[in-house]
Amino acid sequence: MSGLLSYILTHEDAFRKNRLPSLYSDFALQKSTNPDGYAVNVAAWEHALTNAARAGQFPSSRSTGGTGERQRKKTDHIVIRADETLLRELESPEWGRPVALASVFDEAIQKRSMVPLQLYRTSGASLQKKQWKLIDPGVLSPWNVMSWGIKQLKGIVVGSDSFESSPRLQVQELVLVENLKEAASRVTKQALSLSSSKVDLIYSKESFMNEFSTVMDDMTELSETDFDVLLIYLSRDSNSIVYDGKTVKFKSGNDTSTQITQQDTTIASIKTLISSLSQQVANLEGKINDLNNTAKVALNNKNKVSALSALRSKKLAEQNLKQRSDTLAQLEEIYTKIEQAADQVEIVRVMEASTGVLRGLHAQVGGVEKVEDVVEELREEMSKVDEVGNILNEAGPAIDESEIDEELEALENQEQQAKEEKEAEETRNKLAELDSIHQAAKEAARKAEAEQDTASDLAESIGKLSQMSIEDRAERPLESK
Repeated sequence: MSGLLSYILTHEDAFRKNRLPSLYSDFALQKSTNPDGYAVNVAAWEHALTNAARAGQFPSSRSTGGTGERQRKKTDHIVIRADETLLRELESPEWGRPVALASVFDEAIQKRSMVPLQLYRTSGASLQKKQWKLIDPGVLSPWNVMSWGIKQLKGIVVGSDSFESSPRLQVQELVLVENLKEAASRVTKQALSLSSSKVDLIYSKESFMNEFSTVMDDMTELSETDFDVLLIYLSRDSNSIVYDGKTVKFKSGNDTSTQITQQDTTIASIKTLISSLSQQVANLEGKINDLNNTAKVALNNKNKVSALSALRSKKLAEQNLKQRSDTLAQLEEIYTKIEQAADQVEIVRVMEASTGVLRGLHAQVGGVEKVEDVVEELREEMSKVDEVGNILNEAGPAIDESEIDEELEALENQEQQAKEEKEAEETRNKLAELDSIHQAAKEAARKAEAEQDTASDLAESIGKLSQMSIEDRAERPLESK
C-alpha cells in the first residue's frame, strides 16, 4: 500500500472500510440512477485528494530533494498530475484501482475546484471572474466530436446514459483551487507580518521560494510548479504582489504599484546576496570547526602530516571566512541605509499629504481673519441675547422683597420648630428606655435577694436535720444498755 493511500485511509472519514467498495466501483453509472450517491462519492474523492496534497503526500515529478537544513522533500501541494502513476498510488490490495476517478476530475473541472494547469497559465482572466470559462482542448478532438455525433444519432445524450461507464483517465496536470487560495493567503499574511518596512516586502524569486517553501507543511516544500502557479495567482488573480518573472514585491496599505522598478530589482539582489553570504559564512564556520577537530584527532593518532594538512585547510577557510564576513557586513550596512532612506521617503510622502490636508481644511475655514470675524459676530449676537433678557425682566411684575424676607423667616422658624420637636421626642424615648432598663434591674435584684433567702433557709433546715440525726444516734446506744 502506497503512502498516499495509507494517508487517505487514515485521515478521511469517508474512506471507511464499508465505503471502499462503493468508492472504488464504477459509480459513474449512478449519475442518473442514484445522483445523491454519485455526488457523495465524487465529493469524498475530491476532498481526500485535496487534503492529501495539502499535507504533501504527492511527490513532485519535476524535482527531488530539498534546499533546507533537513533536506526536506519537495512535493506537489497545489498542482497534482492525473496519470497512470496516480492510479497505482491509489490502488487498493483488496479493491484494485479507483475506476471512476476520471469522473471525479471531470466534475471538479466543471465546478472549477480543479483547473487544468495549461489552461490556467494561458488564461488572462481571473479565477474570481464569472466570464472565465473552462474549455478543455481535448474535448474538441476529432475522435470525441465523432463519438458525440454518433451518440446524438442514436438518441443518447452524453452524461444521461445510465449504462455508460466512466471515461478513461486523461493524463493532465490540475490546479487545486482550494489549496492555491489557502497557500496565497498564508504567504501574504506571513510576508506582511514579518515586514518592518517596505523594503522587507521585496524578494527575488529565489529568496521568495526559500522563504515560503514550507508555507503549507513544515515537513515538505512546495514544488517549482506550485510556486509558478502561486506567483501567477498572487499577481494576476488576488493582485497581492507585483511580479516580473524575477522580482516579487508585495503590496501593502495604499500601495498602487503596477510594475517592478530598477530600485526594486537592486534591493531584491542585495537581499539575495546577503542570504547567500550568510549561508556561506555558516558553512565556513562549520568547516573550520571540522578541520580543527580533524587536526586534533590526527595529532592524537601521531599523524603529523594529516594534522598539518587540516591546519592549512583551516587557515585558508579562516581567510575565506574573513573576506565573506567583511563583505556581508558591508552589504548589511548598505541594506540598513536603504531601509532608512525608504522610510524617510515614506515619511516625507505622509508629511506632504498631511500638509495638503491641512491646507484644504484651512481653505474651508477661510483663514484667521475670517475666524476672528466669526467670533466677533458671535459675541455681538450673544450680547444681544443678554440685552433682550434684561428688557424682558424689566417688563415683568414688581415683587416686594420684604414679603419674600418675611416668608423666608417663617419657613426657617417652622423648620427650627420641627427640628426641636423631633429632638424632644428622641429625648423622651431615650428616657423611657432608661427607665425600663432601671425597672428591669430592680426586678432582677429582687429576684436574686429572694433566691438568696430561700437558699439560706434551706441550708438552715439541712443543718437542723443533720443535728437531729446525730443526737438520735447518740441516744440509741444508751437505751440499749
